[in-house]
Amino acid sequence: MRRLVLMRHAKSDWSLQAPDHDRPLNARGIRSARALGDWLRAEALIPDAALVSTARRTRETFGLLGLDAPARFLRALYDADFEDILDALRGASGSSVLLLGHNPDIAEAAAMLVDDAPEHERFADYPTGATLVADFDVDDWPDLAPGIGRAVHFVIPADLPR
Repeated sequence: MRRLVLMRHAKSDWSLQAPDHDRPLNARGIRSARALGDWLRAEALIPDAALVSTARRTRETFGLLGLDAPARFLRALYDADFEDILDALRGASGSSVLLLGHNPDIAEAAAMLVDDAPEHERFADYPTGATLVADFDVDDWPDLAPGIGRAVHFVIPADLPR
């Protein structure tokens, strides 16, 4: 079995005049990222490895999660499509992997990877910080295919205590 933690970065700061790739988190995003890390630890959902977009807001989100998982920062996840995400996952190591990226790509990947969408009113729009945990009955990541995942958890920062 393989487990995927598919997370959209926390809320970024649009008030700064920075290129999109360099946009940092805002104060709400910082609180949300910490709360998501607390939730992952409380639920014993600690990944073995992480695949993270090179954008500043995804790197900051990952850092604030407070996880010890080794990370690979991939430019391909910054402006990814579903195939880019699938390719990154098929090259992953570890039995549980966090992939941290951007919409609309993360929302599309979440919808395409699971057999049934979780019953959460925000799953379709996948707001900032949205996190899907899905299990795949495969022996290794190269065996990953659309529609074979089972959603175990779906949470957004507003669902979590702060």
